[in-house]
Amino acid sequence: MAIERTFSIIKPDAVGRDLVGKILAHIEGAGLKILATRMVRLSEGQAKEFYAVHKERPFYGDLVNYMTSGPVVVSCLEGEGAVAKYREIMGATNPAEAAEGTIRKLYAENIEANAVHGSDSLENAKNEIAFFFEDNDICAR
Repeated sequence: MAIERTFSIIKPDAVGRDLVGKILAHIEGAGLKILATRMVRLSEGQAKEFYAVHKERPFYGDLVNYMTSGPVVVSCLEGEGAVAKYREIMGATNPAEAAEGTIRKLYAENIEANAVHGSDSLENAKNEIAFFFEDNDICAR
């Protein structure tokens, strides 16, 4: 399997409940390396741009409001098969359906406040990393 990079967001609900350290430790414990991480507060414009793929969906406005409701922690991760590996350790979007021991099973409150976001493909990982870390040589490729 190839060494890949992927992107993670620890969402406002998890940041607000002081779960950042536990989630980052979970990521590292699964064998992914954290190349860069930072806490940011998304503006409405940034959230709309980042989630533009969902613009036509009925939940788009609520998603933008939620993602701007508090700080988030964004990270650039690296490891073998990083995209698939991170998606596996995140667990299902709906925490009620997430496997035991996954981040969402352990820390999510519900399907919206589900603690984390992760890239769903190598192409999206590259775009999402660039969105937040374009000025970071460690993550740029």
